[in-house]
Amino acid sequence: MDATLIGVGAMIGAGIFVLIGIAAGIAGPALIVTFLLNGLVAVLTAMSYAELGSCFHDAGGGYLWVKEGLPKWNGFLSGWMSWFAHAVACSLYAIGFGAYFGFVINELGYTIPHWGFLSPQKMLAALTAVLFAYINFRGASETGKVGNFVTVAKIVILAVFVGFGLHLMYAKTDLWAAFTPFMPNGWGGVLKAMGLTFIAFQGFEVIAQSSEEIQNPRKNIPRATFLSLIIVVPIYLLVAITALGSVNPGTMTPWDYLAQNKELALVAVARNFFYGGGVMILVGGLISTMSALNATVYSSSRVAFALGRDRNFPEFFSKVHHKNFTPHWAILVSLVIIVFMAVSLPVEDVASAADIMFLLLFLQVNIAMIRLRKKRPDLDRGFITPLFPWVTIAGIVLLLILAVYMFNYSVIAWIVTAVWIALGLGIFKVYASKREVEHIRKVRALERIERKEYSILVNIASPKTLESLTKVALSIAVKHNAEIIFLHVVEVHEGQVLMAGLDETEDLKPLFAKAESLALESGVPLRSIVKISHRISQGIVDTALEEECNFVVIGRQKNPNFFDRIFSSLIYTVLQKSPSEAAVLHGEIPQEGVRNILIPYGANIHTRLALEIAPALAEFFDAKLKIAVVFEYGVPKRERDVVIHDIQQIMRENSFVADIAVVKESDVLKGILRLSKEADLVLMGGRTGDLVELLFATSLTREITEQVACPVLWVKEYEERVSFWKSLLLPQKRKGGHNE
Repeated sequence: MDATLIGVGAMIGAGIFVLIGIAAGIAGPALIVTFLLNGLVAVLTAMSYAELGSCFHDAGGGYLWVKEGLPKWNGFLSGWMSWFAHAVACSLYAIGFGAYFGFVINELGYTIPHWGFLSPQKMLAALTAVLFAYINFRGASETGKVGNFVTVAKIVILAVFVGFGLHLMYAKTDLWAAFTPFMPNGWGGVLKAMGLTFIAFQGFEVIAQSSEEIQNPRKNIPRATFLSLIIVVPIYLLVAITALGSVNPGTMTPWDYLAQNKELALVAVARNFFYGGGVMILVGGLISTMSALNATVYSSSRVAFALGRDRNFPEFFSKVHHKNFTPHWAILVSLVIIVFMAVSLPVEDVASAADIMFLLLFLQVNIAMIRLRKKRPDLDRGFITPLFPWVTIAGIVLLLILAVYMFNYSVIAWIVTAVWIALGLGIFKVYASKREVEHIRKVRALERIERKEYSILVNIASPKTLESLTKVALSIAVKHNAEIIFLHVVEVHEGQVLMAGLDETEDLKPLFAKAESLALESGVPLRSIVKISHRISQGIVDTALEEECNFVVIGRQKNPNFFDRIFSSLIYTVLQKSPSEAAVLHGEIPQEGVRNILIPYGANIHTRLALEIAPALAEFFDAKLKIAVVFEYGVPKRERDVVIHDIQQIMRENSFVADIAVVKESDVLKGILRLSKEADLVLMGGRTGDLVELLFATSLTREITEQVACPVLWVKEYEERVSFWKSLLLPQKRKGGHNE
């Protein structure tokens, strides 16, 4: 029942309160046929939603199904259109709220002046959209019980409206005059009105969007989907009949009277029912538009958030506010679209643009259902669409007819739709298609990292660093049953063909033979690869991607000159494109072995990775671990205790023992250098940043690396980071008092 009321609440919303007057002016008494045929079209599409919703139980609904069933560009486009459709629907509800609330203000004797080209209704719409965006930003949304109460209240208000309307109709002697002629604008008027009001039938989509929160979705989603339509369609028909049949417009036809009152048509009709009838409908319209506003701001921002999370949009769309835990950037950008559409277009064009988007989105879902029936016969479907595929094809044809016919009603709406779709296809071509492929690859690699299923790539550039890098890789491989791939990249100058690098491959055999002999003693599976590339850095990344390696080991000089630093920085920045963790060894492992490993603690993900692989290094070298925590003077005891607790928690999670050396110093670097005097290896979180930052920005990590006497092993967890240039504009998190 909760799922059913979600769908009913989404359908009996601002659409019926705001659009019925405009639609009556287009279709005349055939508004009844309009709602009946829209109900039929909705049922045909609802079958696809019922079938797919019963076997896909992830939040996202149509967007995810289209991604699964159709080519990649369809998946992106469906999300792109869904975002816009919900945002424009929100504009419609904001305009409706502005009309109803403006009417209340006028009835109270107050007048809102025009502000430039903005009418009072448009100003109220914009302010209302901002208010509900702020409510969503703060994290306030309807709970299930409150939402159900609002839905039942709307049904009761419309039931009272219908009851009084039928009573007045029964008393009329010339009842049929209100419905004659039945189709004053022919079938063309019916089709236009169908397209305009279809937004009032799309609420069953919200049921599928809520799939993750519905118990037994296999059975309950199909039931709720059809039950919501069974409840809503008769209510729409009764409202249309009573609105047309009960009004006494004088010399005007009933439908012209309703069209003249536009968004306030039901209010005008109800004022003749009883004292306070108009107020009752005003209350119904206000709570409908408010609940619809809240829901659609939520829906549009979450679609944008999902697109950002899938990396089809820039990553800031997927950011969550650190206090409210809401996608604040997605809400803000959605708000811009909502306000722009609300203030720039008439209500008819706003409704038409939203309708066209939903029609085209549902069309794609129907096509995806046909494809998934053939592509995924293994799915456990709780509902199977009858007469497949003809029922679904009929739904596709009807949706397409309605969408195309809307061109005759609102050219502006179709221009807006076409521009939005063209913009979306352009963004997919130049941006989203590549980003999504990269993101999927990264997710798969990171899932293996989470399970500690390592495949380690060791870049061997010279015999000098070969043994040290091999030992680092072996320590991790032995502990985690990983494969090692030895790589040497032969760099060919730009302009030369890659075949020119083949001459050098023979000289590499002794290098690989030595590496393999070191690894074979430990029984670790291994392979060797020679990569010929125009850039060494790109050769490493390409091999890591091709071989699905999720850990890369490379070597660097301990105290590089400026040109070596440029080369190193290029390596680091390119490595960040690869979904890999990385270990960068500065210097060489001592021949006499490693007895003491020092780990400077910092509150970041890279140090956490260092602590996770520390047991492997300690076991391989038979070394002792010491974690160095340096606090500056003045750090409160409570903050120090939190840091120590975090370290102990990580040690328990990774099942290892280490000494924790706590030092107070005026300067963190001095404390680390003092503790490093007895160390044979420093293991620490590595640096992050883009090329400019790595080259010129000072860092504690670099100073430690250059000033300690022993070799330093940086480990860097994969992260999606903000570039140096963006970091200049965005607020930074405040650092604590210990060595971050």
